Amino acid sequence: MSITIAKKIADGKTFLGIELGSTRIKAVLTDENGLPLASGAFDWENRLVDGIWTYGQDEILRGVRACYADLRKNVKKEYGVVLRSVMAMGVSAMMHGYLAFDKAGELLVPFRTWRNTCALAASQELSALFDFKIPARWSIAHLYRAIKEGEPHVEKIAYLTTLAGYIHYLLTGERVLGVGDASGMFPIDSETMDYDEGMLLKFDALIAEKRYPWKLKEILPRVLRAGEYAGKLTAEGAALLDETGALQAGIPLCPPEGDAGTGMVATDAVAPRTGNVSAGTSVFTMAVLDRPLKGWYPEIDVVATPDGAPVAMVHGNNCTGDIDAWIRLFGETLSLFGDEVKKSELYDKLLKAAFDGDKDVGGLMNYNYIAGEGVTKIPTGKPMFLRGENCSFNIANFMKAQLFGAVATIRVGMDILYREGVKLECIAGHGGYFKTKETGTRFMSAALGIPVKVMETAGEGGPWGMALLASYLINKKDGETLPQYLENRIFAGAASETVSPLPEDIESFGIFLERYKKWLPAEAEAGKI
Repeated sequence: MSITIAKKIADGKTFLGIELGSTRIKAVLTDENGLPLASGAFDWENRLVDGIWTYGQDEILRGVRACYADLRKNVKKEYGVVLRSVMAMGVSAMMHGYLAFDKAGELLVPFRTWRNTCALAASQELSALFDFKIPARWSIAHLYRAIKEGEPHVEKIAYLTTLAGYIHYLLTGERVLGVGDASGMFPIDSETMDYDEGMLLKFDALIAEKRYPWKLKEILPRVLRAGEYAGKLTAEGAALLDETGALQAGIPLCPPEGDAGTGMVATDAVAPRTGNVSAGTSVFTMAVLDRPLKGWYPEIDVVATPDGAPVAMVHGNNCTGDIDAWIRLFGETLSLFGDEVKKSELYDKLLKAAFDGDKDVGGLMNYNYIAGEGVTKIPTGKPMFLRGENCSFNIANFMKAQLFGAVATIRVGMDILYREGVKLECIAGHGGYFKTKETGTRFMSAALGIPVKVMETAGEGGPWGMALLASYLINKKDGETLPQYLENRIFAGAASETVSPLPEDIESFGIFLERYKKWLPAEAEAGKI
C-alpha cells in the first residue's frame, strides 16, 4: 500500500489543499479518490492590535511556509519520497475580512479579520441601502467604514481581497476568488454568478462625492465557480511555499475559497436542502436553499456554495474559545497537585460530565463572547459566567452551560429559518466542538432540534475540502456538477454516525435558551466596560 502511495506522490498524481484557519494553518494531500495521505500544520493565533483583530503579514507568509514544510517532512518520513508536484491544488482561508493593496502590491493597512465588529454601523447602513443583509465582517462593510472614517489609505486602493485571495495571488499572480468566498465580500447575483450589478451601482453612487480613482468592481477579484481554472503555480509562488526549491511550478489551481465553502464540501452539503454546522473558534450553520427567503433578516447572511447555489448562513463569532480557556485552567489546577493529564483525556472527562447536568442546567449561564456577536446584537464581547444564589453549582452543570452557551447564538438565527419554512432533515457537523464526538453531536442536535451527522472524515475539515475542489477541477466529467461529483466519487459509502436529539435534551436547551435571552442585557453592559 505504502509503495503504491509513494509512487503516486513521486509521480505527482495527488491533490493538495491548504487552509488558513483561525487557529491553525493546515495542508492535506489526497489521492484521486479523496483519500487523505499526509498532512502538515502550523498553529497561530490572532492578536488584538489597536482595537483590531489581526494577523501580521510576515506571520501569514511564515505560517504558510511552515505548514507546507511540515507536510513535506511528513511525506518524506511516511513514504520516503520528496513532494515535488501535484495534479492540482487550492487555497482556502477564513472568510470575509479586509485586505487592501496599492498598485505596487503593498498592504495598505493590517489585515482586518472576520472577528472585528467595528464595521457594524457601516454594515447596517449598507443593508438598508441594498435591502439585503450586509454583515459587519464582510469586506464591503469594512471598506465603507474606512470611507466613513476618512482613512487616507482608501484612495490608494488598487485591489481588495480576502485572505484566501491574497495567498492565491502570491502563488499564481491571478486576482480571482471562488464565488463562495466572493459572496463574503459583496452580494452575489445567483443568476449571473457575479457581483450584483444593481448593488455595485448603488455603492458607487453612495460614495461618488469622494471622487476616488476607482469604481468598486475594478478593485474586487474576478469571480469563478468551482471547477473553473484559476491559474497556475508560478516559480515565485513555488519558492514562497517550498524554500527547498523542490516544488515545481506549473501546477494548476482551482478557485480560492472561504472556510465556509470548504466546510460544505468536506461534509457533502452543497446540494439544495442539505446543510452543515462548523463549530470551532467560531460557529456557523449553512443551509443550501431550494428557494429564496421571503425577506432579509439582520441575523441571516445569504452567501453561496463554491458552485454558486444560494446559502442561508447563521454565523456566531464565538464557539469553543471560552471552553478551551476553562479547560486549560482546570489543567493548570491539576498540575499544581502534580497531576499531568493528557489534553485529550481532560477534554473527554470534563465534557462528558455534562451528561449528568440538571434539566435547568442548575440555573447557570455562560456567555462565551470573546468577540461581539451580530446575531444577538452585542457589539463588544466579554466572556462572562453567571450563577444565581440558589443555583446548583457543580462540574456537570458548569460544563453543560459551557456546551449549550457555545451554540446558543446560532439557534437564535436558526429559529428565523425554521419560521421561514427552511427544512433540513439532518445537518452535518465538523470542527473542534465535535472532537469529543458523543458530547458534540448530542448537545448540537439538542440545540438545533434536528439530527446531527458526523462523518468519519469530518476531522480532516476545510483543507481536505479544498483538496477535493482541486480534484474536481481535474477529474470532473463533462456536465458533472459539484454535488454529483462529491456524492458519486467521494462520499459514496462513506462511514458516518447520526445522532437524533433526545426529548429531555431539547427541553433542557429550551430552558437554557430562555435564560440566555433574558440575561443578555448583562452581557451587553459588560461589553461596554
